[in-house]
Amino acid sequence: DYLIDAPVSAGDGFSFSGGKYSDGPNPSDEWFKQGKFVKAYPVGGTGEKAKDPIFGLTMGAGSQASGDVFRWFSVESGNADNPTVILIHGFPSQAYSYRKVLPVLSKNYHAIAFDWLEYVSALESFVNEVATNKVSLVVQGYFSPVVVKYASKNQEKLNDLILLNPPLTAKHANLPSTLSIFSNFLLGEIFSQDPLRASDKALTSCGPYAMKEDDAMVYRRPYLTSGSSGFALNAISRAMKKELKAYVEDTKAILMDENWKVRTTVCWGQRDRWLNYDEVEDFCKNSNHKLIELPMAGHHVQEDSGEELGGIISGLISRRIVT
Repeated sequence: DYLIDAPVSAGDGFSFSGGKYSDGPNPSDEWFKQGKFVKAYPVGGTGEKAKDPIFGLTMGAGSQASGDVFRWFSVESGNADNPTVILIHGFPSQAYSYRKVLPVLSKNYHAIAFDWLEYVSALESFVNEVATNKVSLVVQGYFSPVVVKYASKNQEKLNDLILLNPPLTAKHANLPSTLSIFSNFLLGEIFSQDPLRASDKALTSCGPYAMKEDDAMVYRRPYLTSGSSGFALNAISRAMKKELKAYVEDTKAILMDENWKVRTTVCWGQRDRWLNYDEVEDFCKNSNHKLIELPMAGHHVQEDSGEELGGIISGLISRRIVT
């Protein structure tokens, strides 16, 4: 087993050739101490034990889903009596990416960030579990189409929708090579189990974000504690590569439909190395959605400009609680 805390001097070591070993406290522990697990949504399926996709061997108990509910790791900040803002990370990422945004929002809002699986119905159950009143949703990157689809079916539940570098145009219909590699046969299975590729490289290749070692420890943790995170990355990459064009087209159709009533803002980090800015401005003009440009941010806007983004979100959404 890997131990995921060690001094930087120990080298990277997170490939298949070895790992870092230490018995000291883990830098990622402080983040996880802030959170809790929220149970929501019954799990459907065949009831069979999950098997690895390469050899068909039954996976260990730690990699198996609960028999009755999803368990969502969630971090909350701010007064629960204030209007709720739910922060949804992109792909591949974690709730940790909003660590700089949460303190800013918590001054006036009840802010929630969580780690999630990509299912519209499961997202609906989570939102209903953590908020009884209307909410504002903030979502980043490649999970935006799923959230837009959820929003289209639950417009009455939303005050605001804020999209951070979402795929919106025909030029966004292909996964970047850094993510596409995880969908490849056999090679994808191997790379998705390597934390250096699955977390470090995927996060730093899409913009100016320079990952600190303490941050890297949090992002690597799921891949070091269970193989299931890698298998999920592989499966979602395959689905994204196959369906992304349709996701983008559906998103455009929903956001430009005359029946779309949710106040919508697109925040765009202009140093995004994955998604081209061309046509984004035209899309926002044609759909009457507000566009805010962040010149110093990349694809993961919340990583590059967290405090600034927190201020922007605070200024965009309503402080009224609407039941």
